[in-house]
Amino acid sequence: MILPIVGYGDPVLRKECEEITKDYPQLKELIQNMYDTMDNAYGVGLAAPQVGLPIRLFVVDTKPFGDDEDLPKKERDFLATFSCTFINAKILKEEGEEWAFNEGCLSIPGVREDVYRKPNITIEYYDEDFKKHTKEFSGYAARVIQHEYDHIEGVLFTDKISTLKKKLNSKRLQNIIEGKVFPDYKMKFINKKGR
Repeated sequence: MILPIVGYGDPVLRKECEEITKDYPQLKELIQNMYDTMDNAYGVGLAAPQVGLPIRLFVVDTKPFGDDEDLPKKERDFLATFSCTFINAKILKEEGEEWAFNEGCLSIPGVREDVYRKPNITIEYYDEDFKKHTKEFSGYAARVIQHEYDHIEGVLFTDKISTLKKKLNSKRLQNIIEGKVFPDYKMKFINKKGR
């Protein structure tokens, strides 16, 4: 089922999310719905707060990066097949020299800015079967994971841009709050007129 994606300004996007147990109601169905919602919106990641749930859950599917001819073949091949569910994730390490990439977010349509992140991470998480993993990721996979991880910490990519860039995007962000944007996917806005 395709779920509405929560727009910028909704308080759920600012909550530090709660851990869940394997008994969380209809967890498998929720995870499938999140993948369906992400795919429908042509995203590469989606966190539970983006569908209105303040829980430590996010999904990543980097297949679209697999077509990027600018990436090294080894990384492109990995990204073309990388799909993963992260429950109760905890980033243990972020290492390397920060690099910029132009990021966007399904909750913030029409806004893209360069964000600096470290290229290598070590993350501990549970998968959809509640098996625990500790893994290292690098490059674009690490970046997508860091972006989604920020969501479960109540952080948005717009928090990581300069004051000037925030000022330049303020009207766009206000338009999202008021529901004056029209992405190609279902959204829920905090202050849409006529609610």
